Amino acid sequence: MTKSAQEIVQKVFQAGVVGAGGAGFPTHVKLGARAEIYLVNGAECEPLLKTDQQLAAREAARLVRGLALGMRATGAKEGIIALKAKYTEAIEALAPRLSADMRIHILRDIYPAGDEVIAIWMATGRRVPPGGLPLDIGVVVNNVQTLINVARAVDDDAPVTHRTLTVTGLVRQPATLTLPIGAPMREAIELAGGLSIEAKDAAYIDGGPMMGKRLDSLDSPITKTTGGLIALPADHPLIRCRRADMRSIVNTARTVCEQCLLCTELCPRHLIGHELSPHLIVRSVNYDHVAQPSVLLSALTCSECAVCEAYACPVGISPMRLNQALKAGFRAEGARYRGGLRLADPMIDARLIPVSRLITRIGVAPYYRAAPLSPQTHSSRRVVIRLRQHIGSPAIACVEAGETVRRGQRIGEAPANALGVPVHASIDGVVTEVTGEAIVIER
Repeated sequence: MTKSAQEIVQKVFQAGVVGAGGAGFPTHVKLGARAEIYLVNGAECEPLLKTDQQLAAREAARLVRGLALGMRATGAKEGIIALKAKYTEAIEALAPRLSADMRIHILRDIYPAGDEVIAIWMATGRRVPPGGLPLDIGVVVNNVQTLINVARAVDDDAPVTHRTLTVTGLVRQPATLTLPIGAPMREAIELAGGLSIEAKDAAYIDGGPMMGKRLDSLDSPITKTTGGLIALPADHPLIRCRRADMRSIVNTARTVCEQCLLCTELCPRHLIGHELSPHLIVRSVNYDHVAQPSVLLSALTCSECAVCEAYACPVGISPMRLNQALKAGFRAEGARYRGGLRLADPMIDARLIPVSRLITRIGVAPYYRAAPLSPQTHSSRRVVIRLRQHIGSPAIACVEAGETVRRGQRIGEAPANALGVPVHASIDGVVTEVTGEAIVIER
């Protein structure tokens, strides 16, 4: 039976689908918009992560179905699946299933091809204005796992209860695993064969090596947006950088910045024609924010790809962390950036970073290994399901301690008249605790 746009949006909302590749923007909101192009971002340009490229091959039919549903909901006339040429299995599985209004676009193997602004430009030639959205230029973007979840929601009434993620680094058997949302990260490490070094000598990144966050505890739960889990030596440069506090970051910038401009010349947003100039922001911070207001406000357009921090700077400064601090202050004030789109840098093709070079530069070449996709959906005896796993307002618990719940049962309602989605039980069990932040279920 053909589903109407309204039915698609409603089913995706009820299933609690959010963007699986970033901050978790509620997907039903995107599906409720009107667009000309629906882009599947399958770049997965973060080194070491292997999830979307393998899901696109194994779940090709569902991915194409999700794209078709997204196009129907938004009225898009063209569907584009953006993949890298090296994802041969995905390309071979998808190509025969595409309809006449869909195509595969082959991306260069560069970082950050997965930044939606760069992905849109590479796949369509259109440029998103600074501070703008893809919808401003008629494009909607979702990643592979998100659209697979859309297909499941619409065709099977299946809510989002599990997450597929890559577990790699200092583990004995790197793998791409499907685990219940709320399962502790520790279980993912165990399923990957455990650590190959002493636990006291390891540290962890939740996500990719460039944009992921340092994980304080392996007891932290998997969420709808958990893209990967990477174990690294505790003294690895990527870990040391994430441990640095803001005072030391500012002091380093004031002491050693030589205004070489490399951070700006390699900034993807600057290359695409945005005002964002990390070297000018560093200079401004060094001199008590003496700069044109738009220079500082341009920090709001930073994608936090970490090129400036992990790749460009020769003296260990983190312009990205300075941008993050500025963004937090500006958002608290309700400030917005309103600059226009400039000409793209004529050197853009030469300055986007080859992934092979990035892997060596950031010191993860020893961990660049296969992480095969497990066909098994793993379970857990205890899950901690956060009520907020996405941009917007947290869900409101609709169960109480002592209740028996089934996998897929709604346990948190989206707040009325606010940006949000419901959350669901990921295992069968008994609710043992309900707080303002999470619901605990034990089998």
